[in-house]
Formats: sequence, C-alpha cells, structure tokens
Amino acid sequence: MALARHKQVSIIATPYYHCISRCVRRAYLCGVDKTTGVNYEHRRIWVEKRLLELPKIFAIEVCAYAVMHNHTHSLLHVKTDQAESWTTLEVLWRWHQIFKGTVLTRKYAKDGAQSLTKTEQEAVIATAEVYRGRLSCISWFMRVLNEGIARKANREDNCTGRFWEGRFKSQALLDNSAILACMVYIDLNPLRAGVCKTLGDSKYTSIFHKLNAASTGKTFSKLKIFSKNDSSDFTLDTIAYIDLVQNTADCFIDKLNDKTARAIHENSLLGQLGFENTKWLELTNSFEEFFRGPVGCESSITKYAKLQNHKRRPNLTQAKYFMNEQKPLDAHLNIA
Repeated sequence: MALARHKQVSIIATPYYHCISRCVRRAYLCGVDKTTGVNYEHRRIWVEKRLLELPKIFAIEVCAYAVMHNHTHSLLHVKTDQAESWTTLEVLWRWHQIFKGTVLTRKYAKDGAQSLTKTEQEAVIATAEVYRGRLSCISWFMRVLNEGIARKANREDNCTGRFWEGRFKSQALLDNSAILACMVYIDLNPLRAGVCKTLGDSKYTSIFHKLNAASTGKTFSKLKIFSKNDSSDFTLDTIAYIDLVQNTADCFIDKLNDKTARAIHENSLLGQLGFENTKWLELTNSFEEFFRGPVGCESSITKYAKLQNHKRRPNLTQAKYFMNEQKPLDAHLNIA
C-alpha cells in the first residue's frame, strides 16, 4: 500500500525531493506511438516550458529534470523561507497567476486593502496564508504542472479521463550525496534509455539546458542547481557538475574503459563526497531500483526515521553500501 503523502514529504527532514509522474492507458507523453504512428514529440515542450515557468510563481526550485516518453523526472527544492518573506499582496499576485482566487482576494489585489472593510481584510489575510502554504507545497506544484498537461493532451487526443497515474512518486533526498547522485541519474535518463547517444542530443533535460547555457555564455537564472543562500562547506560549480555528468555518461557509453575510469576516479566532486567509482556508477545507473524511498547515508536515514516516527529505518542496507557518512541535512550543495 502506498504511503500517505505527509509520511513521504517532511520539509523539516529535507527540502529536496525527487518526483516522478507516469502516464496511464498506454498514453504517450511524447515521442512516436508505435501502434498509431502519431508523433507526440511536441508535448515535451509543454512540460519543459511549464517546469521552468512554475518556479517564478512557487517557492520551489527545479534543480534537475528529464522529460521521457511516458514519464517525467524532476528534483525539487522547497524554499519555505522565501514563501515566508512574501507580503500578502505578493502571495495573492502569485496565486492569481494560476487560479482565480476569491472575489475578496481579487479586489484586494486590484484596489488595495483600503477598499475592504476590516473584517474583509482579515478574511483575505487568512486566505492568503492558505495560499502561501500551497505555494511552497510539492503536491500543489505537481498538481498545477500535471493538470495543465493532462487537459491539453486530452483535448488533443479527443478523450476524457486520467492521463497521469493517480499520484506522483516522491523520494526524500537527505544529504549532499543523495542529491548529487539523483541529479546525475535524472540527467542521464535519456542516454541510459537509448533515446540519445550523447549529452548534446539529450534534449528536454536539465543537463541539455546547462550545456546550452554554458556554450552561449548565458546565466543559469532559469535553472539553478542550489541556492547561494544555503550555508555549506561544499561548493558545486556548474562546470564541475557538467564534467561529472559527462564523465559518468562516458563510462556508460564506453563500458568503463581505462580512460573513462580514470576520469571518474579523478573527479573532485566524487572525491569530496567519498563515492567509490563502481558504487557511483551502480547508483547513477539504477537509482530508483536501489532506493524506493528516502535516500541518504546511515545517519541521515536514522534521523529521517526518527522525525517520521518510523519503527524501522528504510533503505538502511543500501545507505550503508553506497553512502559515506557526511553532514546530514545541515549543509546542502551550493552553486559557486
């Protein structure tokens, strides 16, 4: 039986989550349907565009993503401090970008607080606090993302009913090793699936976005890896991250020959996090198979289980095998 969402998502434990949404009824999110021959590749643009737009509204950052034929991957960073800093007017402005709100909230946003009575103002402030919580909620983020795509796809297919599975899957990422491994796993999805042969051909992924930005000299304002405001003694440079993904991709492509093995061994990011070469490749090749719940080192898993009141520590064997001990939860990866 699937766990309730509140038992999977705990911002106190970690603000980083790996989310996966899958299509049902043999529906094609994108690509060519082998049965009908219809090409749905344009739907990838719908998803990517929406994924990059929503962080401008929500207090949620997209750290990595991949749009596959019948499912999507995204690594989300919930920024509750950002949501708490918004004024009531800003909360309403953001909410009204995606929903109509109420008669009172629309009047408050248009004409200001002075246009309402004191009782009406109090009602608006209470409503805004509800909206504030939703704008920093993963479930609402995924709802807004998936509902819009489902409606457009159903109109195009001239049908009704579910397009996505009843709920998305989420994994708590509890420390730096888990976050970095998940990011690389997501970025390498098309390559592992045989959709492309190089990272440069891996369209509709965050690594493709980063490669294009790096080659054109553009900034990463639309897709940050991690917030500069997080305190950390570990800094993730964008170019270093791209090198790590490329080194890992080369190992999968070249079946770990001497050259690619040396590149992985010499990678500074893996050295700082204490990953062993073979274990790193195992993990980034089959991340979801090894971890079907929270991901992190043993101490991170222990702390997570205590916060969630779990009687057993989930994925403990995998944590001991893959992850070296590090500072859990207190310090997250930074972009330089």
